[in-house]
Parts: sequence; C-alpha cells; structure tokens
Amino acid sequence: MPGTLLASPPLHDPRKEKLQERTREAKVRYLMAFDAGSSRREKEPEWLQARRASAISHFEQNGFPTVRDENWKYTDVTAAANLISEPQFGLNVPAVEDIKSEDVEAFFLDHKNSIRIVFLNGKLAPHLSTLEHLPQGLTLLGLQEAITSGEEVLQQHLGRHASPEDNGFIALNTALFEDGAFIQVEKDAKIEPALHLLFVNTAPLTAAKVRNLVFLGAGADATVVESYASITDDAYLTNIVTEIVAEAGANLDHYKEQVESTNAFHIATTQIHASDHATVQSHTFTFGGRLSRHDANAIMDGEFTEVTLNGLYLASGSQVMDNHTVRDHAKPNCKSFEEYVGVLDDKAVGVFNGKIFVRPDAQKTDAIQNNRALLLSRGAEVNTKPQLEIFADDVKCTHGATIGELDDEALFYLRSRGIAKSAARDMLIYAFAHAVLDNVTIPTLRDQLEQQLMQRLRH
Repeated sequence: MPGTLLASPPLHDPRKEKLQERTREAKVRYLMAFDAGSSRREKEPEWLQARRASAISHFEQNGFPTVRDENWKYTDVTAAANLISEPQFGLNVPAVEDIKSEDVEAFFLDHKNSIRIVFLNGKLAPHLSTLEHLPQGLTLLGLQEAITSGEEVLQQHLGRHASPEDNGFIALNTALFEDGAFIQVEKDAKIEPALHLLFVNTAPLTAAKVRNLVFLGAGADATVVESYASITDDAYLTNIVTEIVAEAGANLDHYKEQVESTNAFHIATTQIHASDHATVQSHTFTFGGRLSRHDANAIMDGEFTEVTLNGLYLASGSQVMDNHTVRDHAKPNCKSFEEYVGVLDDKAVGVFNGKIFVRPDAQKTDAIQNNRALLLSRGAEVNTKPQLEIFADDVKCTHGATIGELDDEALFYLRSRGIAKSAARDMLIYAFAHAVLDNVTIPTLRDQLEQQLMQRLRH
C-alpha cells in the first residue's frame, strides 16, 4: 500500500499548542474587524444585525476550530486563520473596474446557455455579469442589493440553515460577510439557462467572506454552478457559506467547482434544506487550494425527498483536501446517495468523513454512501471515516470505503497493447475519476473539469 492512514494527534503536543495560541491571536484580529464595521451594519435591517451579533458572539466564545476538535483533527487551520493581519484588511486589492472580461473569461460558461453573476475578491462586478433580461420567475442579485431592497426570503432563510454554532468559520462568515449571490426561483418556474456564480480572487493576502442564498419555490426547477478561481498564485483566504432551500417538489442541480491557487485557503459550507418531494443533486469538484475544507450537509425535512452529494478531489504536492458530509434523514420515505472519489499524489493529504443520520421517525429511509481513494505515491495519506447513526428500524443504509493503488494487472494489460507506461497510468486515473464527472450535464462545465483533470495528470 503506497499510503498511510493518519493517526490521531497526541493529547499533549507543544507544537500544536503553540499553533493554537497563534489561532487565538487571529481571533482577536477578526473581532477588531467586526467592531470596525459597526457603522456600516447600522444601515442594515434589525433582523440581520441581530444575526450578525449572535454569530460574532459564538465566534468570540469558540474561536477557530483546532485539531482538538473531532471534526477538524486532521486539518490544521492555523495558517488560514493567521494569513491576514489586522492592518492588511482591504489593502492591495484592485478596484473591481480594473479587472476586464478578458482577464477572467477562461472561467465563463457558455454565454448562450448560462446567466452569470461575477464577484471579484468577494465583491460584485456588475460589468462582468449578465443580469439583464432575466427569465420570468427568476430573481438574481448581489446579496447586498437584495438586503437593501428588502427581499422577504432573506429574512426567512439567511443564516437560518447554516448555524454559527457549528464552527468558527460559519460564525465568522455570518458576522462579516460583505456580499454574495441571492437567487430566488418562484413557484413552478422552470429556469433553463444555468445560473453561474463566479468568484475570482485577484489579489494576495485578502480574506473574501462570501454568502450565498439559493431559494427554489414549490415546483421550481433550476441549475446553479458555483465556481471559485483565481488569477493570482499568491496566498489568500476564501470563506464561503451557501444555503440552499428547496421547497416542496422543487428540483435543483447544483455544482461547486474549486480551481483556486495552490497557495490559497478555501473553507466552505454548503447547507441544503429540502422539503417534501424535492430533489437536490449537489456535485463538488476540488482541484485547487493549499488547504481546502468543504462541509456539505443536507437535511431531508419532508417525505419522498431525494438528495445526492457527490464529490471528486485531486491533490498533489502538499495539498490538504478535507471533505465532511452529513445527510440528515428527518422524515420518512426519503432517499439519498453519495459518492466521493479522491486521487492523491506526492505528499498530499485527503480527509473524508461522511455521516448518514436517520431520525426515529424516518422510516423507509434508503441511503447509500461510497468513498474511494486512489493513492499514487508512498507519501500520500488519506483518512476516511464513514458514519451511520440510525434511530429507526425500517431502513436500508449502506456504506463502503476503499483505499488503494493503481491496478498492476490493468496497467500491464495496457502496456502489453503498446501503450506507454505514463499514458497507461493516466488512462487508469482518468477512468477512476471520471465516474463522478459523468454526472455533469452542462457540456461547457464538463469540458472545464476534464481539462483540469488532464492538466493535473500531466503534472
């Protein structure tokens, strides 16, 4: 076996304790940043001020997660927390207008079949967005504009699903977010073009705090793509929370694509709330980041709900990629499916923790979970932990976890057909990873993801 299973950190490690002390110092700097923005928050509605105040209180009490926290024991966020010192907030950031279409067009989806809203360093870039002549039944705004215009859905759902109590990054995001995307699809509306939320970082030593709310009314149908990219190779922090609400009978295809700088820190939460007969498919693709952490959580809060959480991550060098998922079956007769696939090379570290939670009343639950990891070097490491917590007795829940290396027999077969060793290796890796890519129904997005995959195979 070319990799090793990570061990639990020691209870008393002076190095870890020193890092934790640095993280506590970083907490103070972010608390100062919150205080500095008090005059801006006074212009916001009272309900939002209250939620921000509650969130910063949780952050002040709990700070950033550390390796002593069970859900973070393999992912040290000290470097991410300490990236930005207090005097550097907002400095060295180009004006939004200075970034032209040609600088970021490589990240655009098909112009004819998508509607685009673009953010640079966490701030809306109207000149790069395509928000004119939206289809009937669709509202697509920058979050700050939506707050100013008094969208009722915001008060009902913003900050109601991703809880600041869950971890310090959600709390910090709730307290400090500056902008993001607001999507509302009205009851029974069918939106054909994909809605593309593009977030591009252009400057070093920035901390973008992005908040997104996606709301589908009863019977609505839409496709949403979140893309996170950069035109700088420097270090920066992206802290994202996306809340997704699918009302009864709604159907959502959701994709999250992360192709940021390999020096970046990307910490994200996707929180899904699905009602009766709703269908939500969420697919995550992670290629960039020095450290990338994604929590994908879904609650099936209605009968006959279906949720899919799939993911593909490719890590090399010293990248750390951590995926935590929770599928919460709160009501009977629901189905959920999950497949996460990872490919790790060099000294990369992968983490997967997938939890299926079945509440006492959630009879007739049907849940499947598969996690597969391919280790390409002896220095690569992966920790995988499937979890089942079942409190109902009439359920079908299965999980599987496989960690392995390339199949020598398959490699020999391809080489015996005259295929060079490197090409044969790439073919097998491509086939292993492509199982998740097959779920992508947007041709231009699939092309972009396949290009990312091939680029990393050639590294």
